[in-house]
Amino acid sequence: MIHAIRVHEHGGPEKLVWEEIPKPEPKPGEALVRHEAVGLNYIDVYFRTGLYKAPSMPVTIGMEGAGVVEAVGQGVNGVKPGDRVAYAGALGAYAEARSVPAEKLVKIPDGVDAKQAAAMMLQGMTAQFLIRRCHKVEKGETILVHAAAGGVGLILCQWAKHLGATVIGVVSTPEKAELVKAHGAEHALLTSEDIPARVKQITGGAMVPVVYDSVGRDTFTTSLDCLQPFGLMVSYGNASGPVSIPDLGVLAAKGSLYVTRPTLNTYTAKREDLEATAAELFEVVKSGAVKIMVNQTYALKDAAEAHRALEGRRTTGSTVLLP
Repeated sequence: MIHAIRVHEHGGPEKLVWEEIPKPEPKPGEALVRHEAVGLNYIDVYFRTGLYKAPSMPVTIGMEGAGVVEAVGQGVNGVKPGDRVAYAGALGAYAEARSVPAEKLVKIPDGVDAKQAAAMMLQGMTAQFLIRRCHKVEKGETILVHAAAGGVGLILCQWAKHLGATVIGVVSTPEKAELVKAHGAEHALLTSEDIPARVKQITGGAMVPVVYDSVGRDTFTTSLDCLQPFGLMVSYGNASGPVSIPDLGVLAAKGSLYVTRPTLNTYTAKREDLEATAAELFEVVKSGAVKIMVNQTYALKDAAEAHRALEGRRTTGSTVLLP
């Protein structure tokens, strides 16, 4: 038997239940991974509240983890028992051990520990496709990043600066402003400011070619107002609630703008894309260009406290849960 955090009905953090479940056996194509660390992400909140629907209930939430392979199912050749591995995009991570489709696993290179790996897979690979594929950030560009002090935000700030871009980070407190400026942001704006006016001032009226927005409903219009003509609004999360566009004409009125709502699962659906994304992420981390900031750790059994901190904006960087 093992322990896991399961959700039997949707609701607040109190719905996260620590309970004993049978230890899984890997099916064909799967590997049994004993977790050393599990990543905390806002998508976990979405599954807990029911904003995102689980395939069945009760559900073990969590989308990323790192650990050691204990056993493999029939037909698995890419990993073997004893391998250090990490993954993202596979629901069921809030457990001491779990079976994972082997095609989702990547080997953790030397020099990267389990906490770093668990913290970087979903957030780091998200950052990779956002600035390397959704909009390929170029040297000399100025970009805007909402929630810049969060897990993805801090990685975006550092990576974009490494690519030669100027980063404008938006945060909620002066303390977070100092944090993002120490990790790649040239400018740190507070959510209480007139963000489009400040962006206009910073860019000399040019505005920005791309906005990365994980906040959602509360910042959507603000993000559009920061874009230059033909600019791209990348809405990759909805911490404040889901976004709806009642009239596509708003995109025309604001400058023939583009909007995308990407997901990591789509961008890493092909094995070669997953391997390339992870390899580039590990490379920038090992080089020191991007530092994975694991600023909070909680016991896995205390996942409810971690959720309260995340939703209360009391976290910065990444948070991991330790079995």
